[in-house]
Amino acid sequence: MPIPEDVTGDEIDKDVRQELMSLPKTLAEDVSRNLVMVARLIDEDPEQAYAYSRIALRLASRVAAVREAAGFAAYATQKYSEALAEFRAAKRMTGSVELWPVMADCERGLGRPERAMAMAGEPEVQKLDKAGQVEMRLVAAGARRDMGQLDAAIVTLQSSELASNAVHPWTARLRYAYADALLAAGREDEAREWFGKALEADKDGSTDASDRLAEMDGVEFVDALDEDEDEGEGGTDAASGSAAAAKSSEDEDRTPEA
Repeated sequence: MPIPEDVTGDEIDKDVRQELMSLPKTLAEDVSRNLVMVARLIDEDPEQAYAYSRIALRLASRVAAVREAAGFAAYATQKYSEALAEFRAAKRMTGSVELWPVMADCERGLGRPERAMAMAGEPEVQKLDKAGQVEMRLVAAGARRDMGQLDAAIVTLQSSELASNAVHPWTARLRYAYADALLAAGREDEAREWFGKALEADKDGSTDASDRLAEMDGVEFVDALDEDEDEGEGGTDAASGSAAAAKSSEDEDRTPEA
């Protein structure tokens, strides 16, 4: 697969570069460039990222960072069985437990929430850093919801991290998950409060808390391009021909994953 000339491979993390030093220089460069493409595309074009990850995997399957990248690319394309296999391989190679939450989430993706819950009680969780433990809590709450245990999911998310006013990289997602569970339970006033708290902590737009709040307040967002097309076709209906980007009406599950 083609790789832009501006991709040198030097863009990768220094720890990954260190791992690749076990390979011949030319091979290491090829693998690193493919890994850069995985990182560049995994959000906007996960299928392409997956394709690059397979090339890197074919070139250097004995490198833990390559197995991990292949796992995340498979995870992004919902190939959960494949992702789990790659994460397990990376864990065996490194001995690290940092992939434990996403491995548990793969179990959810495979329709095995009971297994994800079992993993939430394993000793590995105690070895995770704070961010990893929060991720595990999010996965466990999602598994509870998968099993129809909504009240238990809400309780799972209630923690010192949720109650804290401090803002960390995971704060917005934790608050969002709590708000979403409250809303699913019909506790709308509390859900609105927590969506608001999620929005306050969401500095990088990792959630759609603002949209959820607008939706709860009865704001309907209209695609301006669709409106223009309707007008071009001669539509004169007040609801479809209006030039407003959003309109208010009378009053008016997904838990973020690892």
